[in-house]
Amino acid sequence: MADAIFIAAVSLAALSLLLAGIRLAKGPWAIDRTVALDAMTIMASSLIVAFALLSGRRIYVDVALVYGLVGFAGVVALARYLEGGL
Repeated sequence: MADAIFIAAVSLAALSLLLAGIRLAKGPWAIDRTVALDAMTIMASSLIVAFALLSGRRIYVDVALVYGLVGFAGVVALARYLEGGL
């Protein structure tokens, strides 16, 4: 039962990553693309953690943490640039 829930959660995260990628490509404004990029960073981090759980290697959790921090800093810098404050 837990395996089916895990597979369903990973499948939904992968689908949402794909949909956010479409929004990133088709976004009419730069703000839409920035939000899609932030969402993709969050979903990719969760998929990296799921892979860490699946493979049994804890190092991937650290990779996901660093990826999330770098992604957050990048999105904040991009938002500041689009706002005109950078």
